[in-house]
Amino acid sequence: MTADRRKGNLWLLVGPLLLLALVSMSVGKYAGPSEIAGALRAALLGQPSDPVLSTVLWNVRLPRVAGAILIGAALAAAGATYQGLFRNPLVSPDILGVSGGASLGAVIGIFLSLPVLAIQAISFAGGLLAVAAVYAVGMAIRGRDPALTLVLAGIAIGALVGAGISLIKILADPYDQLPAITYWLLGSLTAITRLDVVSILPSLLIGLVPLVLFRWRMNLMTLGDEEAQTLGVDTRLTRGVLIAAATLITAAAVSVSGVIGWIGLVIPHIARMLVGPDFRRLLPASMIAGAAYLLVVDMLARSIALIEVPLGILTAAVGAPFFLWLLASGRRAWQ
Repeated sequence: MTADRRKGNLWLLVGPLLLLALVSMSVGKYAGPSEIAGALRAALLGQPSDPVLSTVLWNVRLPRVAGAILIGAALAAAGATYQGLFRNPLVSPDILGVSGGASLGAVIGIFLSLPVLAIQAISFAGGLLAVAAVYAVGMAIRGRDPALTLVLAGIAIGALVGAGISLIKILADPYDQLPAITYWLLGSLTAITRLDVVSILPSLLIGLVPLVLFRWRMNLMTLGDEEAQTLGVDTRLTRGVLIAAATLITAAAVSVSGVIGWIGLVIPHIARMLVGPDFRRLLPASMIAGAAYLLVVDMLARSIALIEVPLGILTAAVGAPFFLWLLASGRRAWQ
């Protein structure tokens, strides 16, 4: 596939994403497409509309769609960064303990019956602390492959965090706290608000800026440390900056949505098939595809059953078969 065609594929992703966002705004049990279209038209023309319908549109549907776009894009961008940085197609935001640390923070907040904002703050801090612990362990162990050491340290810290979550679940009230903890761990956008969306925007922007600025260094990092250093890249500094940036956007996303797995693992593979491995195109393609994927999954969660299905269940149900097909077909698009 030529570079021009891959660039064209990138722009072709933008149109379906905008269409999906409009469709997602109209999916729900209260107001259908015609009512939502009428409310949007009234808002654009400055005309009065049904106050209940306006509340559903601006306080429920719009934050949910915006949240799905931001969170899906963030998780996919982090996954593409981790996979390229560690030169491993099986690495995802979960592997460095980000999701686990954020989960433990949220579980502690729910167990202590803290307010929602405090739970999100502890979740955010938990994700950052978990990765700081992984990175500290990785730096303390000398004489080994640094990338492999970080991955193995992430697995160990993740197991430790998982044990902590299990302990709190055992101690939690089985009628009140335990269902809330379980539901949060499965991921959902049900309760997301405009304040949640606004609160994660600074962290997402701060995290995405280094990913964009270091995109050409990221291409060199995929060649291996020795070759990258030969070409003038400070691999230790670059790896630290990229890991910190990817961790920041992952922790921000998980703090408001709960754990939504598989996006950071599967979506970068799909993006590589469309635009190739060049990180300058892979990053935006992964973000657009991740946002579109979470919009589709969220629409399914709202519409396939009488009750809302947690997002983590649906992303696993769709992502696991795809990943197995990818594995069985022996595709080498990630390289």
